Amino acid sequence: MKTRTFQFLTVSFLLFQTGLRAQENIVVPQQANEYVRIYKPDGDYFFAPDTPNLKEGKWYDEWVPNDHTFVKGDDGKWHIFGITHPLVETKPLNKGIHEGEHGSFHAVSEATDFKETVKEHHYNDLPKILTPKDRPGEIAANHAPYIVRKDGLFQMVYGHSPMRLAVSDNLYDWEPKGELFSDPDGARDPNLLLYKGTYYLTYCSIKSVRMVTSKDLINWSEPKIILKTNKFDPESPTLLFHDNTFYLFVCAWEGGWDGKDIQGAYTHKAYVYNSNDLNDFGADQEKEIAVLNAHAPEIFQGEDGQWYISSVEWPYRGVGIDKLKWVKQK
Repeated sequence: MKTRTFQFLTVSFLLFQTGLRAQENIVVPQQANEYVRIYKPDGDYFFAPDTPNLKEGKWYDEWVPNDHTFVKGDDGKWHIFGITHPLVETKPLNKGIHEGEHGSFHAVSEATDFKETVKEHHYNDLPKILTPKDRPGEIAANHAPYIVRKDGLFQMVYGHSPMRLAVSDNLYDWEPKGELFSDPDGARDPNLLLYKGTYYLTYCSIKSVRMVTSKDLINWSEPKIILKTNKFDPESPTLLFHDNTFYLFVCAWEGGWDGKDIQGAYTHKAYVYNSNDLNDFGADQEKEIAVLNAHAPEIFQGEDGQWYISSVEWPYRGVGIDKLKWVKQK
């Protein structure tokens, strides 16, 4: 009995030591903090039915983007899609902070190499997509699109709950395909990772980041909590597999807005967590490894392998791009 106990403790100690070495050897994302604003929305007519402060068909000069996604088209050009709505300056400001988020902006680059698109105001605005009239029978909201390529089509998952799907063969014309799943606690800000033939869809809910899985983007597992955030409300998760381990980026709403300007509501603190188990990123700061400056960030690579992080509404209106590198943890 003592021998078995000793063997168990030895194995446990070795596993613990292995875990420590894994943590010590990970690479950590580090940003340059030199944002370039590649896209600022043009003025446009409001595309949705009237809201308390917005009128259908009325021109608005200032538009606010939010959660977004990057995708490269068959023509080689880079496209950005994301939440948008006219600026609403109500009193108090928080009353209209997300009013009219009923369609996605669509912007396209002139260049086919991403590094050549990282220039001031490089991306050109195109007509809004998936507005309420394009999605009969759906709820008005159209939030936080994320796009992957599957079966020769671009597949866009968007929220908020119920999560929904739209498909396109060219990134310009989209066909809604209906609901994918819902969460009784709410589901927002979807992100997709394809890993070993399975799609892992992460999203935010009450004080947590949750996950569902699918082989076909149609049939989904029951949700599970992969990160508990007792100290803040999570937003805009991104799950990555990099350097043989998993990273979860989560933007944090910690209630620090003074209500004096709209952009102050878009907090720019993005926590980064690391885990060898994509089902478990712990709670609060348990597996935190870095804090970055970005709101609703997307993390991706250009053609030459350079990593980038994006941010909206911080440090200015529109979509900004900053370089990212991975460094050994000290």
